[in-house]
Amino acid sequence: MRIIAGKFKGRTISTPKGLTTRPPTGRVKTALFNIINSLLPDAVVIDLFSGSGSLGIEAISRGARFCYFAEQDHHAIICLERNIRTLGIGKSCRVWIGDIFEHLYWWLDEVLWKVNLVFIDPPFKTVAEWNWQQVQKKLFIPLARKLSHDALIILRCHRNILLPSALEPLYVQQRRDYGKMSLIFMGLEHPKEQNHTNKHSRRKEKSI
Repeated sequence: MRIIAGKFKGRTISTPKGLTTRPPTGRVKTALFNIINSLLPDAVVIDLFSGSGSLGIEAISRGARFCYFAEQDHHAIICLERNIRTLGIGKSCRVWIGDIFEHLYWWLDEVLWKVNLVFIDPPFKTVAEWNWQQVQKKLFIPLARKLSHDALIILRCHRNILLPSALEPLYVQQRRDYGKMSLIFMGLEHPKEQNHTNKHSRRKEKSI
C-alpha cells in the first residue's frame, strides 16, 4: 500500500497478511482525504483500530501535527511500528497497545491538545457485533470530551450497518457509500446547526 499525497507521497507502507485487518482501498482513501483535507494542517489525530497505520500515516504525510495510533492485533502492531521507523515519524506519533474499549478512557489522559480527527476502522465483522450502548459509553463519550468543536469522527464499516438514531453527544453528519463499505462522519454539531452555521458564514463572506 502506498501513501497517496504529502511529504511521503509514493512511499510504501507494510500491511499484515490475511483478513484480520483490511485497510481501505486507494479509491476510498482518496475520497476520504479529499473530504477532510481542510482539517489536516497541524491537526491532532486519533487512529483507532489502526492496523498498520494507513490512515494516520496519510494524515501525518499531509500535515497533521500528531497522531495517536491504537491497535491490539500483534501482527498489525509489528507492521505499524516498522512503518513508523521507516518513515522516521516517531516524534509525531504515539502507539497505544491493548483493548481499545477497556483502555481508551485512560489513554485519553495523555492527549493534551484538542483532537481534530478520529478514524475508527475496525474489522467489519467486529462492527456487526457491537453493542452500541457500550460503544457510546466507552468510545464516543470519552472521545467527545477531547474533540475540537469542528472535529470529525469517521467510522468505516459495512454498508449494511445501521447506527442508532441517538448517539449523543455525537451526531451523524453525513454518510458516503463505496461499494460494500460506508464512511460515516460524526461530530459534536447537529447537522441542522451545522447547516445554519455554514449559511451564516457564507452570508458574512458575501458582506465583506
